[in-house]
Order: sequence, then C-alpha cells, then structure tokens
Amino acid sequence: MTNKILLKFAKKGINLSPSAYEKIMEENDPLNLTSSIIVKLKGDDYKSKDLVSVSGEIIDKIKGELGLSKSSEEKHKVSEKPLVDIKKTKKPIEPLINTKKSKETPFINKKENSTKIKVEKTPKKIEPKKPASIEDSKRESDKKEKYTNEIIEEASEKVSDTKVQFKRNLTKSNVEYDFKIIQDTSKKSYTSGEIENLISYFQSRYEKLHKILSKRPELRTAQKVADIEEAQTELSLILMIRDIRTTKNGHKLIEFEDDTGTIPILFSNKNEELFREAEKLVKDEVIGVIADKNGDLAIANQIINPGAQRIAKKEMDFGIVFISDVHIGSLTFLEDAFNRFIDWINCEYGNEQQREIASDIKYLVIGGDIVDGIGVYPNQEKELAIKNITEQYNEAARLLGNIRSDIKIIIAPGNHDASRVAEPQPAVPEEYAKALYELDNVEFISNPGVVSLDGINVLIYHGRSFDDLVMDIKDFSHERNDLLMEELLKKRHLAPIYGERTPLASELEDYLVIDEIPDVFHTGHVHINTYRKFNGIHLINSGTFQTQTEFQKIYNIEPTPAEVPVLHKGKYKHLKFI
Repeated sequence: MTNKILLKFAKKGINLSPSAYEKIMEENDPLNLTSSIIVKLKGDDYKSKDLVSVSGEIIDKIKGELGLSKSSEEKHKVSEKPLVDIKKTKKPIEPLINTKKSKETPFINKKENSTKIKVEKTPKKIEPKKPASIEDSKRESDKKEKYTNEIIEEASEKVSDTKVQFKRNLTKSNVEYDFKIIQDTSKKSYTSGEIENLISYFQSRYEKLHKILSKRPELRTAQKVADIEEAQTELSLILMIRDIRTTKNGHKLIEFEDDTGTIPILFSNKNEELFREAEKLVKDEVIGVIADKNGDLAIANQIINPGAQRIAKKEMDFGIVFISDVHIGSLTFLEDAFNRFIDWINCEYGNEQQREIASDIKYLVIGGDIVDGIGVYPNQEKELAIKNITEQYNEAARLLGNIRSDIKIIIAPGNHDASRVAEPQPAVPEEYAKALYELDNVEFISNPGVVSLDGINVLIYHGRSFDDLVMDIKDFSHERNDLLMEELLKKRHLAPIYGERTPLASELEDYLVIDEIPDVFHTGHVHINTYRKFNGIHLINSGTFQTQTEFQKIYNIEPTPAEVPVLHKGKYKHLKFI
C-alpha cells in the first residue's frame, strides 16, 4: 500500500512530507483519497513549489474541502437530499465542481433532468425504496459547462489471465429479459477487397436507399438517367453523389450517377434555402432530386432525403443506462468516478431518488472503446497504465463484474477496441476478452448493431463518421453531435462518405444503411455528452470516462467526463459522477 501511494504521487511530480503522508494514511481508504488529493494539487490553487514537499497543513486543508474532517460515521453516510426541481427555483443553480463541507447543495446540470451525485462512499448496501416520480426539469440549450479540474487517474492494479472472481456475478440472474439482437454483422464479413466487392457494396447502398426514397410521393415516378428524353423539361431522379464542385460564381455543381449513367445538376446560390440544404450534401450519399431541364443544363428545385419519419411513443416501465469511451487502461481513465457509477447502479450510492432510478435499471449499453487499446495512435504507450490488451479487458471484467447480475450488459466495439478497424466492426473477440465473456450477464454485438430491449429498439453506433461530417459540412461540430446524429438519420446512413477518415469495409452488402428507424440512437466517440429528441427518436451520445487527451487538446475539444445518460421509464435523465 505504501509504495503504491507514493508511486501515484511520484508519477504526477508530487513529493510528500512525512507529516503529509501520515495524515493520508490515517484515513479509512488512503488509496482512494490519494486520487482526490492529486486532483486538488494539480488545480489552479497550488503552484509547482507547493509540490516539492507537500506539507501536512496542505493535506489538512484539502481533507477539509473534501469533507473528511467529519466523524467516521458522517463521512460514510449516503446523501439523502432530494433532487432540486428547477421549475420551483427562481434562478438556475450554478455548477459546483469542488463542493465543500458547508455547501452540499445538489447539482443541477444545464440539461434535462441532470443531477450531480455527491462524492461520498457507503460501506453497506442500502435497499432501494419503491420508485417515485421525478419532476422533469427544463433543459437550457446551447450552454456548455467548462471543467475547472483536469483529473488524471492511475488505472487499477492489473489482474492476471486466470479466471477472475466477482462480487455480484457468481450466479445467474432470475430476471426475465425480452432481449433480441436485430442486427449483428459479426459473422457476415465476406469481402475479399477486390474491385467486384466495391461495386457490390455501392450497388447494395443504392438499392437499399432507392427502396426507401421510392416510397416518397414526389419520387414515385422517378426515372433512370438513361431514360431522360432530349425534350424533357422536368426531372424526378434518385441518385448517388459522385462529386461536388463550386463554380466560379459560387454555385454548387454536383455530378450524380445511378446504375444507368451520370448527370450534372446545378444548385444555384440564388435559391438560398435549397443552397443551404445542398451544403449538407456529401459524396456517396443517395438522395432524390427534382430539377428543371433546359437543353443540356439541369437546375435543382428540391432535395429529398430518405428521411426519418416520426415514430410512435412506446411505453416503458424500466431503465436503460448508456455509456461509452470508458478507456480502461489509459492513464486518464477516471477509475474513481467509474467506481462511483458502479456503486450507484448497484443502488449503493446517491440520494434516495437517484437510487430509485438505479433500482429500475434493467440494461446497460456500452457503445464502444471500453478499453484504450494498444497502438491506436503514435506514442500511445506513453499514455497507458496497462500496456497489454488482454489485461485491459481483464480489468474491464473486474470492474463490470461488480455490477449486479440482474442488469444485462450489451457491449459493442469502437475504434480503440480489439476488433478490426474498418466498419462494420465485428464484436470484440473472445480471444482478447475472455474474462468479459465469462460474465453471465454480458452480450456482445457488432458496431453498428441493433438490439431490442423489452420492445425498445436501440441502434448502437460508435460514431467514427462524425469526424468526416465535421470536416466536410460547414457549421457542424463535435460539440453538437446531436445534430450530427439527426443528419445521419435524415441521410439514413451511418457513414455516407467513403474513402476518407472513417475506414469502411467493402462488404457485398452495405450494413451501415439505416433500414429501420430506431426508438433510440446511441453513439459515442467524441467524448461529449448530448441529447435531443428528433421525430420521437431519442438521440443520445454518452460522453466518456476519460479526461482530456493530448489529441483533444490539439483540436480544443473539451470532453464531458463521467456524465451518464439514463432513459428511465421513457424520460431522459442525466447523472454526473465527478
């Protein structure tokens, strides 16, 4: 224990005085306290000279700020304060990052139904009470919360390759699940990488989206390019975008194709509304176009996306938790926050109403990047606490194995996982994640994948194509990835641009077409939590359990770590564990 604590401080360039070390060791959980103290010392209140030999007085001060000057009984008492109803307050409650002992006001996030869970531990299990309704709070849009603390945590001690024993997953659950896998491409990869495969891939994309578009009233009489007559003046076409250019006068000239030929169509900037829509078009997507033809020139009048029709609301008497981008194995993985999340989902953490939400949870969906991986980017090894991919998955199994066994866990891969990089990605292979496969309540699925959770259809996609959309479409950003999800639904394709940043496998069938509209569209990848409801569809990006990476610093991307979205009885809730 002594060496582990001193090593954690040393890795952060911090030296303890003897008195400081004694004050840490006198606590019940000195290892957990160490992480909290490091966060404080790395904040703005302390300078480099303070870290040369941290005094006992500084440790006393930090312990006071953390509320550790209370009696032992008070320290471990679970918060019982109710959630605050924003509707009854006169002004928004400001976020509290470092909550002091004398100011334990519950946090209300500037998003719908957001609560901050107090950072306190309880050594005993508290039985949940019967669920009570929780008043929905209004969401304040377009306000982004800035994190004042950069939290750098060490990953947990590595576990061996031998079978791991877990606290709650020793026996199978008796809970009945209506769980179905609707789409999983894990064992459907037939591509050989030849040109014929690529042709089949794009033919599959065109045919699938043509079938959707042809149901639109404006396109029921759509014709092929080869059937356009010389004297024809009105065009109704279903086309794939081949190339996009801007003319010297600022118009869009787009070259389209179908399976019979090609045609250029002009999108005039004088038609401002149509031109704005044209600026969201990307190569390789399939759309409908209504145009006027004058001789050899075709001028667009209307763009028709495949679209996502409004879906009917489904009743739901249980809860689903969504997380992604946990990045276990990284030095920046927030292990303490993740353990608080696990305690909450086990109904052992948070106030009464928060634990009532946890008691209704039936499913946990993990949308990729559960581990940080190996060799994903140059010099990654310098940022790893666990440098072996199997040991990273063993550590993931140790943590997830502490989740109560009546919660079914669905895991899809991301670009950091030990699956092939090209999408669609098969499920994480048992070869690397044997310890996870040994958990009775874990299901694996491909990226993308679709599951039915007691009748609620959830489309799970890690979100790699967000990078392409942000670079190719003006006004789109990683911060507003909810708008990116909406755009993908309108295009009815998860990664429409071929051959850029998102690697796509040229399968014989295009599995990234959104054939059916889901009830929930869950993504990750960008480490920024967002939520919106579009045509009755819940659009959820579950953020991350990792602090800002060096890559994100370069691009000025501010993550929202340890924010967990919950769909609780059909309503969106938002909990924070940091």
